[in-house]
Amino acid sequence: MSVPIQPLAVSAYTATSALGHGLESHVAALAASRGALRPNDFSSAPLACWIGRVDGVEEASLPAAHAVWECRNNRLAWLGLHQDHFLERALDARQRYGAARVALVLATSTASMGATEEAYRRLDEQGQIPPDLRRPLIHSPHSLAGFVAEALGLEGPCLTVSTACSSSAKVFANAERLIRLGLVDAAVVGGVDTLCDSVLFGFNALELVSPEPCRPFDQARRGISVGEAAGFALLERIEAAPRALRLLGYGESSDAHHMSTPHPDGLGAELALRDALARAGLRADQVDYINLHGTASHKNDEVEAALIARTFPASTRASSTKGYTGHTLGAAGILEAAFSLLAIQYGLVPGSLGCTTPDAACGPQLALENEQRQINVALSNSFGFGGNNACLAFGRAPA
Repeated sequence: MSVPIQPLAVSAYTATSALGHGLESHVAALAASRGALRPNDFSSAPLACWIGRVDGVEEASLPAAHAVWECRNNRLAWLGLHQDHFLERALDARQRYGAARVALVLATSTASMGATEEAYRRLDEQGQIPPDLRRPLIHSPHSLAGFVAEALGLEGPCLTVSTACSSSAKVFANAERLIRLGLVDAAVVGGVDTLCDSVLFGFNALELVSPEPCRPFDQARRGISVGEAAGFALLERIEAAPRALRLLGYGESSDAHHMSTPHPDGLGAELALRDALARAGLRADQVDYINLHGTASHKNDEVEAALIARTFPASTRASSTKGYTGHTLGAAGILEAAFSLLAIQYGLVPGSLGCTTPDAACGPQLALENEQRQINVALSNSFGFGGNNACLAFGRAPA
């Protein structure tokens, strides 16, 4: 059993998704129960599905000094860093602690794969990649972290986490360990994933993509809607920001049951959840809200719904926000961590958009409509392919 950890301050955070740029646009959309999924207008060949596409990525551009990193994923990262004064807060942390004492732990599942796809679509008659895409730095899983480290001028530990859908939840766990061990004094964590053909057609080949907007936990759900997002958070010791929201704990597990199907009894997910509660020093009945993984795939929702129903009292509220944004893959953990922090900050339980008739496995915890209530503790679930699971626990600072 894991022992409780010292909480960390979440002294700044931000999110950019199909709902808009920055936290205010996300709060407004959640409060209005306004989703942002749209018919697929992205893929290079027709595919009848709905996506969560971020507006403004095509118009964004990197500064000339960082032009070697140019690709859609890094443009979205750059766009995300400029929301909610996050760039300034990260640079301030670098100034206070020193560039070598701030870690960078970022997550992605596709990195700049879209640029690599384009390179192969545009091979010349000799089979060579076109000159404008002969930039090895972007054809790498570490492209995102390399770019952000350069953009922020950070010289501390720089890690890329790629564990499918749990990726940008696990960055919080990595950062906590780095700070607790004294290797750094603060950490910028986050995740960015953008739409690309490999994701859209890959999930479609697995028969997981819905031809209509996704409907998490609904009896008539037909699969996922793929989205894109960027999110970041700054973690520091409590004394640096005593009034900030807090990371209370985290849990991780790998059940290795199947490449793409969760353990039928949710054993890996339950291990991660109980690990998070133990590290946070919490009982299940102290949790006010849970942001569910809730992808709208048949088996994942069924397993997660049963886990929540048997673990938490009816008073705990739970919902999936993927009906608003789609499943943002490696960026899902950080985006839904932001939703959990917003739930605490604004006392808002977002309803499960798209769910009208809950699956039989769902318990009374599932919130179909928005609810206003005080939230002191929120969990965020992220369960990835291959049974790689993570759960985060967040809370408000004591009065």
